[in-house]
Amino acid sequence: MTRFGYTLMTEQSGPRELVGYAAAAEDAGFDFEVSSDHYFPWLTSMGHSPNAWTMLGAVAHNTSRVELMTYVTCPTFRYHPAVVAQQAATLALLSDNRFTLGLGSGENLNEHVVGAPWPVAAVRQERLVEAVEIIRALHTGELTTWAGEYFRVDSAKVWDLPDQPVPLAAAVSGDASIERFSALVDHLIAVEPEADFAKGWDDARAAAGLPVSRKIGQIPISWGPDVDAATTRAHDLFRWFGGGWRVNADLPTPAAFDAASQFVRPADVAASIPCGPDLDAIVDAVRPFWEAGFTDVALVQVGDETQDEFLASVAPTLLDKLRTAAP
Repeated sequence: MTRFGYTLMTEQSGPRELVGYAAAAEDAGFDFEVSSDHYFPWLTSMGHSPNAWTMLGAVAHNTSRVELMTYVTCPTFRYHPAVVAQQAATLALLSDNRFTLGLGSGENLNEHVVGAPWPVAAVRQERLVEAVEIIRALHTGELTTWAGEYFRVDSAKVWDLPDQPVPLAAAVSGDASIERFSALVDHLIAVEPEADFAKGWDDARAAAGLPVSRKIGQIPISWGPDVDAATTRAHDLFRWFGGGWRVNADLPTPAAFDAASQFVRPADVAASIPCGPDLDAIVDAVRPFWEAGFTDVALVQVGDETQDEFLASVAPTLLDKLRTAAP
């Protein structure tokens, strides 16, 4: 059965609000919740970017059923992988094993703040591979020393570990990253409903003798009672969305995203994000994910001011429609 999640969008809401939305999303019936992990919002108009890990610790205590996930954390620049290993283990304990560590190779937007040079995509992927290996080693509870090409770890040990390993998921963008990560992590993350991603991932894991895993996608929606207002809101906050991974990964600041998206029209945004009150249109927008073989889809409701009404009045009906339509 396809599972549906709610996105704690740290770029558009403050930390107290996000903790409240997490509880409301659980009450509404979502299966899981994912959180972005950024230092900056994509656009200045979004206006927020609290620390995801601090917020998720509070969410773990304010919820009891939903699974939690970073979507995604970059463990290679702003965070050292040894620190991420400790954070993930602690959050797994606080949530009673409801946490999955979603990992990615990062965006310049968030990682440049530590002053490190921003390498090409191939190097970022190599750094992520090494980081995953370090996290895996530390999650055994053994004293770990590591001297790799990109990272060093000196006599590190994670003392507080959950009674089962923290599941790891990795964001992929094509055949090369699928080949790198399919046997290294437990689950796939991708934001585009590409059937080749899901099939390639499953085939690679089968060839390695590994079980079928989750394929986790994400899609923005802009529900609202008025189509024009919902479209305007989506254009104001999410016009960066159409840039694609290769553009989004390299731009350094919200001002750069503002400039890069200045010619995107509201009609362009509405063509890729369902806007307005039509829940069937939202179902149709999500449908390509399960048709492509994705097992999990997280929804991003655009606009902080819409969250309370969306979660209380709309989400339960929308989830019923999605579950009826999905396999």
